[in-house]
Amino acid sequence: MKTLVKKISGYVVAIPMFASLALSSAQADTIKIALAETPSDELAAFFVALDRAKANGLDYEWTAFSDEELAIQAVLSGQMDIGFGTPYAAMQRSKAPIRIIYQLSKLKFFPVTTMKYNSLKDLDGEPIMLHSRGGGTDSIANVIEEREGIKFGERSYVPGSANRVVAMLADQAEATILDLSNKNKIIAQAGDKFHALPMFDVDASDEALFANLDWIKANEEQVDIFVKALLSVWQDMAKDPTIISRETNPDGPIGQLPKEILDELDGFYAEAVEGGLYDPNGGGRKAAQADMEWYSAAGQLDGDASTLNIEDFWYLAPLDAASN
Repeated sequence: MKTLVKKISGYVVAIPMFASLALSSAQADTIKIALAETPSDELAAFFVALDRAKANGLDYEWTAFSDEELAIQAVLSGQMDIGFGTPYAAMQRSKAPIRIIYQLSKLKFFPVTTMKYNSLKDLDGEPIMLHSRGGGTDSIANVIEEREGIKFGERSYVPGSANRVVAMLADQAEATILDLSNKNKIIAQAGDKFHALPMFDVDASDEALFANLDWIKANEEQVDIFVKALLSVWQDMAKDPTIISRETNPDGPIGQLPKEILDELDGFYAEAVEGGLYDPNGGGRKAAQADMEWYSAAGQLDGDASTLNIEDFWYLAPLDAASN
């Protein structure tokens, strides 16, 4: 695969365009991180954690892929070391011992519709606009169908909550699933036209960090530094969400985002923390069990949750060490 690669403030940014990667220049002791999207406000906390980890000796580079599936495949192939996502189906299908080590965020998404609908049951047979086939919003739609005893009509896919807001405002859809920030934005902008339907609580993972178990054990010291940095940021953020904007490196990838986005970081993280998007304990066994239940109900894991072993999907030693 051809890869467009450019240097930004010492970090590698790559946008996959065809089917392979060219990262041969990376040193053997450099952790290669596969992001599932380009840097955004949602990744600001993660980059603060990377800066803390770097201060403690972690050598890393990151690559931004155009979607989660490419990031997952890069880790499965060994081209990258750590990836973003919730690759449960891939973990179950693959012979590679892929394990999750940290929950970055929960599946805190909200069904947003026109005033035509008053409950989830009202969406029976109705079309819905989602992020991507097989992704988090697709799994949410599957679980809504299972819990509510309904069946959505046609599913259309528009990547990015912000893009789905634009589509809703343009009357291109009447029902979608949005993240917390964009749910608040569309209601603030057009609260007379749209509202969020009552939704059950979800503790399952939306984004998590995963890697090959053999690689994790062979790079235990680096992984421990990384997980400790993540945990410290998530715990500090739970106490004071403004820590993210205050520790964001102005010369780093987040610091180079447009000023209007940077000006909203405090509000974004205050809303996210209040809305329960981040577990200050990194997820751990609670998240792992919630994931078994959620992703089996969503059809992305074969077998009933009661028959699934979390140790087949999570490796908890780094998080346990960081928590002690």
